[in-house]
Amino acid sequence: MGKLSKFIKTKRKKTGLTQVELAERAGVGLRFVRDLEQGKKSLQMDKVNQVLNLFGHELGPVKKSFGDNDE
Repeated sequence: MGKLSKFIKTKRKKTGLTQVELAERAGVGLRFVRDLEQGKKSLQMDKVNQVLNLFGHELGPVKKSFGDNDE
């Protein structure tokens, strides 16, 4: 599981939301939330931002450190 997946799942649980509730509030499908939390490699950035927006965040460029094997 990648950093984004962990972040979303942690934030969702911390706020007491189910996956269904998160999907409804973000305006995305339940399948998308599940894919996001499971670390699916190809996701629509606009939808990821819809979810992140609920937690006051957005996607942005991050410098990649070589040898980072979190995946």
